Amino acid sequence: MLQNELPEGGFYLIGIGGVSMSALARLLKDRGCMVRGSDMQRGTFTEMLEREGIPVSIGDRELITEPNVVYTGAILNDHPQLQQAKRSGKNLIPRPKLLGMIADGFPHVLSVAGCHGKTSTSSMLAHIFLAGERKFTCHIGGEDLLLGNYHSTGGEYFLTEACEFQRSFLSLKSETAVILNTDLDHTDCYKNESEVFDAYRQFASQAQKLVVNADDVRARTLPHDLSFGLYGGDIRAEKLNSVGEKYFFTVSEKGIPLVRVKLACPGKVLVLDALAAFAVARLSGFSAEEIKQGLEAFRGVGRRFESVGTFCGVPVVCDYAHHPREIAAVLSTARNICTGNVRLVFQPHTYTRTRDFMDDFVSVLKTTERPIVYKTFAAREPFDAEGSAYALVSRLPDAVYAQTAAQLKERLLERLFKDDLILVLGAGDIFGTVKNILDPKPLK
Repeated sequence: MLQNELPEGGFYLIGIGGVSMSALARLLKDRGCMVRGSDMQRGTFTEMLEREGIPVSIGDRELITEPNVVYTGAILNDHPQLQQAKRSGKNLIPRPKLLGMIADGFPHVLSVAGCHGKTSTSSMLAHIFLAGERKFTCHIGGEDLLLGNYHSTGGEYFLTEACEFQRSFLSLKSETAVILNTDLDHTDCYKNESEVFDAYRQFASQAQKLVVNADDVRARTLPHDLSFGLYGGDIRAEKLNSVGEKYFFTVSEKGIPLVRVKLACPGKVLVLDALAAFAVARLSGFSAEEIKQGLEAFRGVGRRFESVGTFCGVPVVCDYAHHPREIAAVLSTARNICTGNVRLVFQPHTYTRTRDFMDDFVSVLKTTERPIVYKTFAAREPFDAEGSAYALVSRLPDAVYAQTAAQLKERLLERLFKDDLILVLGAGDIFGTVKNILDPKPLK
């Protein structure tokens, strides 16, 4: 990476405990920059940063002395440190702009966009690059179970997620970009599907080479170099089989069978992610055998159908799904491996998403027996009764509401049997809540 692509002086990251911001902090430190930051609460990532020698302040009052201040879209304009930085004339850098500046310093940039599947596909690509012994740095919007949210073996390739929220991905100019899907989400940023697709079209126009999902009716219309899909495309999965929801298949390229791949993680949706990673890797010069080795080395991502323990002896699986389409896919996987009932715990993520997709949420959640809806994770948004968790429960006759961890335990115990599977879905703080009520792990 070219050091002169970055501004001089140290960096202060407001919201440094986020998955993307913590990865960027580690990357800056590895490039010799002075880095520190703040977050409103301690967590896994703040603890990791402190172990690696990156100071973290908890709260929003620490004086910023660094010339460069990075902040995320979740930081509101009235945030005390952001206001302080503006008054003192700091160089204010939105997170997407910093990501773009970092990417510009690499000879080759590969970016992964789409409403669903970005983290798994990016992680798979990282394992392919490891298998092929290429020099790369990856910025992952989640935690690969083996590599975490950041891993670097060198500065030739930069692998990154490209997020559509607030059109963040338009800060990236990629050598190769992949569009996994173009579903409508983030309705606080986009009015309709047309606006979403316009953003993806602009993102695609900034890439030298493009990979698209041939099963996505909008993405496949974009000029592209390779396509992938379960039902169409250049890169296909043939002779698809599964055991316990873990899939194995033959990858064909333009009708020619290449390799047989066996994924180690459950879920049919991962087949599509693997095909996307395969297509991107082919455009980057990897052999089919190298790609196979990388895909089979992938062991999953935290909170993507992750087994986290048991509750009263019943297995608990957590997943990041917070969009109706994602929920449907995860429910399908869970039902295929569960011999009893799937006890669903769902935490809505933002009021606008819940309000604007209310009918879709109701449609998917009403297929489950006595779903538990946990209090909304508001993120950056003020309360909106129409998009609240309680509003969702009111439209689901069989659902129950939980406001606290104690209530969640009570609701689970009301109808729980030994052959059941507890499936916990949501992108908010429900993961930490559930971890605190799990059965103690047996001493070794």
